[in-house]
Parts: sequence; structure tokens; C-alpha cells
Amino acid sequence: MRINKNYGNIEETYLFSEVAERVRQFMAKDPGACLIKMGIGDVTRPLCQTAVKAMVAAAEEMGTEKGFHGYGPEQGYGFLRDEIADYYQRTSGVKLFSDEIFVSDGAKSDIGNILDIFDVDNVVAVTDPVYPVYVDTNVMAGRKVIKLSATADNGFLPMPYPGLQADIIYLCSPNNPTGAAYDKERLTKWVEYANAHGSVILFDAAYEAFISDPDVPRTIYAIEGARSCAIEFCSLSKTAGFTGTRCGYTVVPSGLIRDGVQLRKMWLRRQTTKFNGVAYPVQRAAAACLHEQGIAEIMENISYYKENAKIIADTFTELKWPFTGGKNSPYIWVQCPHGMKSWPFFDDLLSRANVICTPGAGFGDCGEGYVRFTSFNSRENTEEAMKRIREIYGQE
Repeated sequence: MRINKNYGNIEETYLFSEVAERVRQFMAKDPGACLIKMGIGDVTRPLCQTAVKAMVAAAEEMGTEKGFHGYGPEQGYGFLRDEIADYYQRTSGVKLFSDEIFVSDGAKSDIGNILDIFDVDNVVAVTDPVYPVYVDTNVMAGRKVIKLSATADNGFLPMPYPGLQADIIYLCSPNNPTGAAYDKERLTKWVEYANAHGSVILFDAAYEAFISDPDVPRTIYAIEGARSCAIEFCSLSKTAGFTGTRCGYTVVPSGLIRDGVQLRKMWLRRQTTKFNGVAYPVQRAAAACLHEQGIAEIMENISYYKENAKIIADTFTELKWPFTGGKNSPYIWVQCPHGMKSWPFFDDLLSRANVICTPGAGFGDCGEGYVRFTSFNSRENTEEAMKRIREIYGQE
């Protein structure tokens, strides 16, 4: 028996596992410390009541002989796929067909699983800093990964360059971790590159609901030509607080053909073999979130997080710490003060302010010297964390 040796090429521990371990060690030394967590991108506000009512009603329906549902369609129930298609039409003016939409248990799963339909010899391009899942899932499979530097000089939004050879391109906008977002002009250039080179863009739109800039597309399909080169992943985790409920969706357009094969059909075949769908009550709750009342309620939560992001951004503006994000994104990507590196500043912030961030170095080489803060916390905790930071670092 032989194991997959490619696992030896990834970091032994996941970034957030290392963060958790350092926090655990700190708490062992100072168990009375009042920590404020602004590192991991997990939401804190409860599910909207429209979703809760729909989930409860669906669970009760499952308890009746007439309303019981067993195995559901692997691609997702039609009522949810139709609701997602309507959502795209309302928010972006983009028309999708319901058979192009695949309901999943979250974008993270599909971002890794989609690789099943691509040959291992494909070259993968990712931005650096990068959400670690993009890199690790490809390294686990043995693919070559090239990194596109995202720095302050390019606004943390790398672009295609002469000589770039990439078969699979990961783009996340608004970006995790930097919070930067591609405008229509820049995203168009990536679509043009992919169509010209026969590449496929894997577009992570998990944070689309936070976009307020009208020039920043909420979906890559708002760009002409994207239906022939892009697969889009989205999730209700951040949009509707489904991080613990698990529901997302992937869009594979019918017009996306590579090597003479329609990728939608390949993905459907993969899903029918390896996936049994998302729970019926969860899908009912997800559909309810996308109705008029549900949208109003989840946007209240998003507005709450965006106000938190503004409080964080205002603090770093006051301190004159360079940062990006916080406008179209729940993330604020800030340069460490005094030339400190990411992990030393993480430790310093933890010990002196009892505030937890995420070290930028954990997202790639270009993340060194930066840290990420999230707005997914209570207003009280956000204000208290920023107060501590101003008091401790404002005089230095």
C-alpha cells in the first residue's frame, strides 16, 4: 500500500489551527484574559427569522408521512435553484438557467471538489496572499501552482501579464484575505485572457453581498464572455450566516467547453457519483433567505458587519496604518506597525491587547508583514478591540 506523497508538500498544520494553538498556549498562561476574536471569518449574528421559520416548517414536514423527503436531487431541489437564478437576475441582471446551478454544502467543499474534473497536468495560478484551500487542494493532487503577487503596488489585485501560462486561475473578489475587489475593467481583462488561452477561471464570490461599489461586479457573469470561461462558487455562509448550517452553490455555464467536453455535464456526473445533496430543511431555509423578506433581514446583518468594518478601518486610518478592504468586504488587511512581521505582531497584539487577528504570512509570502482583521463580531467587541489597539499602539 502506498499513500499520497503530495501531502508531504503542504504545511503540516492549517493556518487557523496554528492560530488556535497559539491562543490555547496563551490562555494556559493567562486564563483570566478577556480575548476578543477578530481572526477567523466566522459570523456571529443569528440566522434571520425567515430562515429559521422555514427550516422549522421543513423539519416538521419531514415528520409527516406525506411530507417526508428521502434522498434529494444531487444538484439541489428545483425550488432553491430557481430562487438562486432569480437572485442573480435581481442583483446583477444576469440570466442563469437552473440546470447550471449546483447546490452544495458550502463553497469550500466545491472549490476543492471541482478539481476532480481537471487533469493533474494543468498549471494552476493563484494570487498571493491566497485563501489556503486553493493552494493546498491542488498540491495534494500534485499540480503545479504558480503565484501571482498581490501587493500594495498593484492594489492587491494582480493582473495577467505577457508570458503567463495558466490553465486554471483562482480569483476571489472581494478577496479573502485582502478585502480588495476587482472592478469591471480589470475583471474583463482576466476573462479576455482566459478565453484567449483556453483557461478556466474558478471565481470565488463568497462575499458578493458586501459589495457597495457599483463598478465592482457581484458575479463574474456580469462580464461579457465569462460564460465561456468561468465557474463561479458562492455561499450563504457569509451572506446569510450559514457557516454552521452549510449551504452554497456552484454555477457551471452550459457554454463552458474545454477539450471538446461540456464541463457542466462532467460536474453533474461527478456530483451524482460522489454527493448526495444538502438536507431538505437547509435548502428550504436557504430559499427563504432569498425571498424579499429574507433578503431584507440578511441585509440588516450585513449592514451591521459593514459598520463594524468601518469602525476598524477608521481606527487604522487614525493610527496611519496602511490597509485595504473594509468597504466592499468584511475583511481589513493592515500592514503591521514598526516594520514588524506577521507572527510577531500577532503575538504582540494577543499579549498586550488580548485581541486575535490572523497573520498575513499564513496566506502566502506576499502576506508577510500584514495581518487580517474581520468584522464578524459584536459591535461592543469591535469597539472594545479598536479602543485597546488605539490605547496601546497610538502612543508609539
